[in-house]
Amino acid sequence: MPVPPCSRLLILACSSSKRAGAGRIPAIERYDGPLWRTLRHCDPEGRKARVAFVSARYGFRDADSPIEAYDARLTEEVAAGMIAGGTGTRWPRPGTPRGGMPEGKHPGIHIARMIRRGDRPIEDVALVGGWLYLRVMRAVVGEFQRRGKVAPTARIVEINAPIDIMRRELRAWLEAFYGEVR
Repeated sequence: MPVPPCSRLLILACSSSKRAGAGRIPAIERYDGPLWRTLRHCDPEGRKARVAFVSARYGFRDADSPIEAYDARLTEEVAAGMIAGGTGTRWPRPGTPRGGMPEGKHPGIHIARMIRRGDRPIEDVALVGGWLYLRVMRAVVGEFQRRGKVAPTARIVEINAPIDIMRRELRAWLEAFYGEVR
């Protein structure tokens, strides 16, 4: 049975390459690594999937979330904190320097905004990034499944390989959507 784009979720790792610019701009515009460029090229109108990201600085967020330029790496310690905290932990953690940003938000807020009441659960998920990011993404998606935001039977694809292969697999996943958003 075809899966409509609104029932698809793409979670990308953040990117160390970022577009310059003062202040906060949507993450989908800020991140400028090869995977993010592939996403923007293959889905310029954002119709093939709902898009989120995982970042050491911002945690799990909707890709439309405004973010500042930053430099932070996901470490074992940070990943473990995200996983242990689950979908109810605010990120960035309270007490971390925020440079005027509002308090951190937890993943549950972002998935609730992406999947509104009455929407059917996500049925097709792609997790794209390095192994440490994938660990965090798996944990987050597992909690979303327990909360009914991602179907328990959802197809979950993990994309982790050399960058040229990841770009090709991301493109193939994006192009495999069915139907139009209505």
